[in-house]
Amino acid sequence: MKVEDFDFHLPEELIAQTPLENRSESRLMVLDKEDGSIDHIRFKQITDYLQEGDCLVLNDTRVLPARLFGQKEDTGANIEVLLLKQEDGDQWETLVKPAKRIRVGTEIVFGDGKLKATCIGLKDHGGRILEFQYDGIFYEVLDELGEMPLPPYIRERLEEQDRYQTVFARERGSAAAPTAGLHFTEELLDELREKGVHIAFITLHVGLGTFRPVSVETIEEHDMHAEFYQVSEGTARLLNDVRANGGRIITVGTTSTRTLETIASKHGTFVEESGWTNIFIYPGYEFKGIDGLITNFHLPKSTLIMLVSAFAGQENVMHAYETAVKEKYRFFSFGDAMLIK
Repeated sequence: MKVEDFDFHLPEELIAQTPLENRSESRLMVLDKEDGSIDHIRFKQITDYLQEGDCLVLNDTRVLPARLFGQKEDTGANIEVLLLKQEDGDQWETLVKPAKRIRVGTEIVFGDGKLKATCIGLKDHGGRILEFQYDGIFYEVLDELGEMPLPPYIRERLEEQDRYQTVFARERGSAAAPTAGLHFTEELLDELREKGVHIAFITLHVGLGTFRPVSVETIEEHDMHAEFYQVSEGTARLLNDVRANGGRIITVGTTSTRTLETIASKHGTFVEESGWTNIFIYPGYEFKGIDGLITNFHLPKSTLIMLVSAFAGQENVMHAYETAVKEKYRFFSFGDAMLIK
């Protein structure tokens, strides 16, 4: 299948640069995957489409303020560091700009010396292994000095960093937000619970590979990046009970979807498990874990739109995206959402 089959024209002005003041006031397109029909509502009206006994699955990962700005200790040259993955203790895999200035042994200072780093290794893709030195708790220092690593298509400065976190974010580790979850408020979640909708949490730490363009011509050639996931025994038991009682399992976001499909594909049921997944879902994939999906509007030719097309049908999805452009929906991380039922 050709990557070009998932392309569409997106006017730049439809790329949302800032979040709405009220998360749940975003628009929601409801797509019926059986007949392709479309409804247009507000996200807060999603309660009308969920039933008692259904289960929403949310990704509780928390985005690290992983972008740091410092200086080389010897020359004072400005250096930008993006944390990618904790390797061992205080050692992190990072992206550094300009990378050519950072060799093994180079020292970088952040926040007038509150945080220091030494380059101890090089990675094949141009990354650097940095070992950090600090007083106190690393994540508290990072909260003070770091900035949110917003996606490259967002050029506006984010005034409130928590707006790039879901209201239920708690497990630190992501380089990007699970953006479908950004539309939920505590009040909306309480309303769903009162209706008898179960709320389950999984963790998948989103890597920057989610923004990596598909550079091959046919999607079968694409090498999917790996991300860490974790599902608790309680969540696995709840999901199995919901399924046994005839309820629907509705994932919020492609991250929750990839997590459940990874486990269901391996075990045929839901189990407590943690590990790394590089599952690549595209048309032709047979879903084993989910019955519905809430997702944002994604980049052309991305692995995310391929996953959505696998679930709802490529023709349905591409028509829905054409409609979204025509109706001036807001796209990408701070944009509007789609419910596929």
